[in-house]
Amino acid sequence: MDGCGSSTVLVLAGKSPQEDDLARFLKSRSDTLKLLDEEAGEVRVLLRSEAYQSTFDPQFYMGALTASRFGRLLIWSPRLPSTHDLVSKNFGELPVGTVCVTDVQIKGRGRAKNVWESPMGCLLFSFTLQMEDGRKLPLLQYVVSLAVTEAIKELCQTNGLPQLDIRIKWPNDLYLNGLKVGGILCTSTYRSKHFNVCAGIGLNLDNEKPTTCLNAVLQEINSGSLCLRREDILASFFNKFENLFEVFLDQGFQSLEELYYKTWLHSGQKVVIEEKQEGQPEESIIVTVQGLTSSGYLLAVGEDDKSYELHPDGNSFDFFKGLVRRRLE
Repeated sequence: MDGCGSSTVLVLAGKSPQEDDLARFLKSRSDTLKLLDEEAGEVRVLLRSEAYQSTFDPQFYMGALTASRFGRLLIWSPRLPSTHDLVSKNFGELPVGTVCVTDVQIKGRGRAKNVWESPMGCLLFSFTLQMEDGRKLPLLQYVVSLAVTEAIKELCQTNGLPQLDIRIKWPNDLYLNGLKVGGILCTSTYRSKHFNVCAGIGLNLDNEKPTTCLNAVLQEINSGSLCLRREDILASFFNKFENLFEVFLDQGFQSLEELYYKTWLHSGQKVVIEEKQEGQPEESIIVTVQGLTSSGYLLAVGEDDKSYELHPDGNSFDFFKGLVRRRLE
C-alpha cells in the first residue's frame, strides 16, 4: 500500500522507447494485473514520467543497464505482498525478462514455503525467463547465485571499494562473514513446451538486522567507503546474468563450474550422514563434498572412496542436516 489509503502503487519504466510503449500499454490495461492479495487493495499503475515520490531511481538503473533481454521493463512498488507472486501470477501479461522491485514485501517467500524476512533496506526483486531443457532447470538457481556474487564483485572493483567476500551456501543462500545476507528462489510452470520461470532474490543491503548487510560491512572495512546502491546492483546483476545464462544454455553448467566452486563454501567440506538400517543402530558416515552432480545435487566421496550423490531429506530447515546419500555407479 502506498500510505495514502488501501491501494498498491506500481510504477512502470522501460529501457527503450519500445519498452516504454509496453509500459503505456500495461497501464491502459491495468485492471488485468493481478496481485491476488486482499491487503493489496486497489492497484494504481503509473509511468515513471508521472509525478510520484520513488525511493528507487528508474533512470539511474536504466542508465547502468546494458542487458538486451533482462530487466528492460521495470515494475517498482514501495510495498507489495510479494514481488515473486506479482511476476508469476502475471507471467502471460508481461514480456519475458520483466523485473519487479519493491522496498518492502510483507509476504516474501523462501524455499519450502518458508517466510523470507523483508525489512526496509533490502534489495528485493523477481524477474521472469523461459527455458526449454528441463534437465538444466535445477541448475538455474546456481547461475542466479553466481550472477549476484559476480555483480557485487565487479561493482566493488569498478568503484574502488573494498571487496566483499560473498559466498554461496548450497543450494540457494548467500553468506558474508559467516552470516546469511541473501537468498534465491526459483519456481517454474510448464506450458506450451516451455518452462516459465520466476526467479526471486532478496539481498541485505542497508538493513543490519536480522543478520548483517553489505553496506555495514563496507563501512567496517573502510569508514570512508561509498555505499552500494540498489539500482547499481540490480543493473549489474542483469548485465552479468545475461552473459552467464547464455553460456549456461549453450554449453551447460560445466562451463561455469570452476567459477562457481571458487565462490561456494563447500569444496572439501566433511558432512556427517546419519543412516539407520532396519534392526540396526543408527550409524554416522562421513563423506567429503567434491562438487555438484549433473542433476544439481552434492557430489561427495566416502571413506570407502566411492562416489555418492547427496539429497536433502525434505524435512530439515538446514539442507546439510538430514542429507540422504545415493551411491553413484
